Amino acid sequence: MADLESSLLQALNVQEVIADSGELAKNLGVEHIVLVGTIRSLQASEMVLAEDIDHFRYVLTEEAQGYLTAGSPEAQVFNSVPAGEGIAMTDLKAKVPGEAGDVGFKQAMQQRWLALDKSGSGEPRVVRKVDSIEDRTQQLLADVASGREIPKTEADNLAKKRKLIRPEQWKTYKLTKGPKFALERKKPATDLTFEMLAKNAWRNLEFKEYNFNALGAPPAGGQLHPLLKVRSQFRKIFTQMGFEEMPTNQYVESSFWNFDALFQPQQHPARDAHDTFFLNKPATTPSARGVDPDYLQRVKSVHEVGGYGSAGYGYSWKLAESEKNLLRTHTTAVSSRMLHRLANQPGEFKPAKYFSIDRVFRNEQVDRTHLAEFHQVEGLVCDRGLTLGDLIGVLNQFFSRLGLKKLRFKPAFNPYTEPSMEIFSYSEQLGKWMEVGNSGMFRPEMLRPMGLPEDVNVIAWGLSLERPTMILYGIDNIRDLFGHKVSLAMVKKNPICRLGL
Repeated sequence: MADLESSLLQALNVQEVIADSGELAKNLGVEHIVLVGTIRSLQASEMVLAEDIDHFRYVLTEEAQGYLTAGSPEAQVFNSVPAGEGIAMTDLKAKVPGEAGDVGFKQAMQQRWLALDKSGSGEPRVVRKVDSIEDRTQQLLADVASGREIPKTEADNLAKKRKLIRPEQWKTYKLTKGPKFALERKKPATDLTFEMLAKNAWRNLEFKEYNFNALGAPPAGGQLHPLLKVRSQFRKIFTQMGFEEMPTNQYVESSFWNFDALFQPQQHPARDAHDTFFLNKPATTPSARGVDPDYLQRVKSVHEVGGYGSAGYGYSWKLAESEKNLLRTHTTAVSSRMLHRLANQPGEFKPAKYFSIDRVFRNEQVDRTHLAEFHQVEGLVCDRGLTLGDLIGVLNQFFSRLGLKKLRFKPAFNPYTEPSMEIFSYSEQLGKWMEVGNSGMFRPEMLRPMGLPEDVNVIAWGLSLERPTMILYGIDNIRDLFGHKVSLAMVKKNPICRLGL
């Protein structure tokens, strides 16, 4: 590269002007693209000035290369037809097979070199209408191959219709001396080093000017995932309604808080390994860590023999089963901790409204509507004298803020709520009723062992974060929203989220 740069500078010094860099590249025996790199580098250093020269020509396609010697397809077809009686169409196709035969026959017929004779009783025959032809197409292709210019109409026909030639464009440059022209380039120093100072070498060096106005590389801006946008809207709705967010940063829970405290029996199918992710290490959390012994005993008793108006489940409750660690299957595990803390706070009972939005984990088969890891939205109200009517009223207020004003409720069953209701809403966007969540009143068997007063009830509801996000953003497959298959382009370009408008 240094030799090429030196040769270019020497040639420019002798000639003063280099009329065409393409000719210079030929004389130096290098590809023009290689010389262009050197020109650009010298141009940036203001050692040469470059003026664009645009070039245009037609070149033969691969198909046309063969027609230079064999003749054009129409000439090949004409030459295959004997004078006089002609030839059967099938025999002609055998002589000039493939696309060349089809195109050649069509062109020969258009130029009236050939005709179809159907006077006989058998297959129509192709006969000559002229004795000889001039292969104009072959002549034009030969002109293109030799670099000669051909008429525009014929060039357009060969390029656009017959695809036998194609345009080729390129640039070369007219070179003149720049303001900093020299026979040898000295690269300016960018840093003042200790060695330069020690040897006084800096006095004879040229330094690159500092650009104090340079802004530097722009930082890559972050983008919010659709789930984060919808979560932010949910959070605003809850806080506007006076709810307090629960701490949900503990993904690993003991079976006690995730199941037993919720009055969910130890033989319930949801507690099987095929539905829940259990930890191998640490496999258990001793009940002495974080669970009051008296509360533990009350939970055991209500499971075995009942209480508070319940007959219980009538089985032998096992402490070891409650100590198993797992990835929480719902954020209601956090709710049970918070309610126990509320029940045992100093002083008199104080009503509370809590919400949470965070990840939960279930051992489910992954498909277009299910993931093993997803987000749950949960809200609860704890106060004296709450009824099912209060739950329905709060649900109407909550979902109306989401823009879902038409609600229906269907009786359902949950181990830790009674009564329980599935929530349905009519979607104007989808034109149908759809399930949007689950709700209910926490059972006395869950609340009374915690120590909450007899007249205190808890209403609660939950829904996934992914389902409303998919509806809002028109996403059909949940794996396109959350997980390793998510498109970064979708994350960067998704629109803003405003719920309830």
